[in-house]
Amino acid sequence: MAFNDLLQQVGGVGRFQQLQVTLVVLPLLLMASHNTLQNYTAAIPTHHCRPPEGTNLSRDPELEAWLPRNRQGQRESCLRFTSPQWGLPWANDSEANSTGTTEPCPDGWIYDNSTFPSTIVTEWDLVCPHRALRQLAQSLYMVGVLLGATVFGYLADRLGRRKVLILNYLQTAVSGTCTAFAPNFSLYCFFRLLSGMSVAGITINCMTLNVEWMPIHTRACVGTLVGYTYSLGQFLLAGVAYAVPQWRHLQLTVSVPFFAFFIYSWLFIESARWYATSGRLDRTLKALQKVARINKKSEEGAKLSMEVLQASLHKELTLSQNQASAMMLIRCPTLRRLFLCLSMLWFAISFAYYGLVMDLQGFGVNIYLIQMIFGAVDLPAKLISFLVINSLGRKPAQLASLLLAGICILVNGVIPRDQTIVRTSLAVLGKGCLASSFNCIFLYTGELYPTMIRIFTALLPETRGQPLPDTVQELENRRKKPNRQEQEQQKQMVPLQAAVRDKNKI
Repeated sequence: MAFNDLLQQVGGVGRFQQLQVTLVVLPLLLMASHNTLQNYTAAIPTHHCRPPEGTNLSRDPELEAWLPRNRQGQRESCLRFTSPQWGLPWANDSEANSTGTTEPCPDGWIYDNSTFPSTIVTEWDLVCPHRALRQLAQSLYMVGVLLGATVFGYLADRLGRRKVLILNYLQTAVSGTCTAFAPNFSLYCFFRLLSGMSVAGITINCMTLNVEWMPIHTRACVGTLVGYTYSLGQFLLAGVAYAVPQWRHLQLTVSVPFFAFFIYSWLFIESARWYATSGRLDRTLKALQKVARINKKSEEGAKLSMEVLQASLHKELTLSQNQASAMMLIRCPTLRRLFLCLSMLWFAISFAYYGLVMDLQGFGVNIYLIQMIFGAVDLPAKLISFLVINSLGRKPAQLASLLLAGICILVNGVIPRDQTIVRTSLAVLGKGCLASSFNCIFLYTGELYPTMIRIFTALLPETRGQPLPDTVQELENRRKKPNRQEQEQQKQMVPLQAAVRDKNKI
C-alpha cells in the first residue's frame, strides 16, 4: 500500500482537506498585494522643482517663470531656471529654454497629489537623482524572497511545513506593520526585506502542505485553486489601493490580516507524508487517524496501526534513513539535472513576470484599470492551463505558456512607445501566459522533487498521474525502465480511481 492509498483510506478529499486547503490558501489573497504593493506605495506622481522661497505659487506666471519645458512642451521634472525668465510668455518657449541657465532642484519638489496623496516617493523625495532608491527598495524585497525561499525551505524540511507557516504568518504581520510605521527609508527597506522572506516562505509551504495531503488526481485542481486565489488578490489590491490611497494606511491594511492568519494556523495538521519521511511513524499515525475522524472515517482510521504503516511504507522508511541535504542537488545526477532545468525556468518566468507587473505606470494607462486587466487575463489563462495540464500533461503546458509569453514580450520590445493600445494588449497577453506558466511550475516543482527536499528547489519528465516521490532513490528509479515486478507495483499504486470503482461495485 502506497501513501496515496492511505490518504484514500482516511477519506481522500474529505472535510479535512476542504477545510485545511481553504484556510491555507486564504492568505494568498494578499500575496499579490505584498509582491506588487510598490506600484501604489511607491508610485511617482507628476512633479517639478519647487521655486525659491517667497515665490507666489498661486500665480501661474510667477511659477512658470522658474520652470523650463522639454521638447514636448512639458515641465521639466528635475530642473529649474537659476533666475526667473520673464522675457517670454510663461517661460515655456524653446528660446527661453536654450538661453536660460538651469540647475537641479535645490529647494525640493512639488508633487501632484490628485491621484496619489502620499507615497514613499513624495515623503522621502525619491525622484531625479534619488530615483534609483525607489528601485532599490523593491530589489531588496526580491532579495528577501530569494533568502526566504532558501532559509524557510530548509527549515520546512527540518521542522515541518506547519511550524514554518506559523512563523511566516507572524513575520509577515510584524514586518508589514513595522513597514507602515517606518520613520525613514532605511528602516522601510529593512522591513520590506523581512516581508519578502516571509512571503516566499508562505508561498512555497502552502503549496507543499496542500499537495502532500491530497490524492494524486486532485493535485492539478489544488494548483489551479492556488493560482486563481493569487489572481483574485490582484483584483483585491486594485480595490484596496483605490480606497486607501495613503501609503502607510495601505501598507497597514494588507499586513494586519496576517495576525488573524497566524492565530488560526495553529489549527493546521502537519503533513503526514513529511512525518513518514522523517521517520516519525507515531506522528504519522496520529495525523492520519485525526484526519480520519474529521472526515468521518473513524473506523478506517482505527484499522491503521504502527505495524500497518511499517508494512505499507517500508520502502520509504528504508530509503529515507539517508537524510537529504542541499549538496544532493549537485551530487545526484538526476537531481542536478532537475535543479538546473527548474532554476532556469523559475528565473525566466519570475524575471519576465515581475518585469511586467512592477511597471504599471509605464503603460500610460490608469494604474487601477491596468491592475484589473492584469488580474482578469489570469482567469481564462489559468483555466486553459488547467485543462492542458490535466489532458496533455505538465510538460506541454509549461512549454506552450513560456513560448507564447516569450513571443509577446519580444514583439512588444520593438513596438513604438506611442502605440499604447498595441503595447498594452501584448503585455496583457504575455502576462496571462506567464501566469499560466507560474501555475504549472509550482505544481511541477512540487511533483518532481522528493518529499525530503521538495521545497529546496523540453528536459523535464512528465508527472501527470504519478505518485509524489518521497525519496531521492524513487526519483532515480523513475529514470530507469521498470521491470515487470515494478510495473505491477505501479499498477497497484497509481490507478486509484479504478480501484475505488471496483470496490464500490463489490
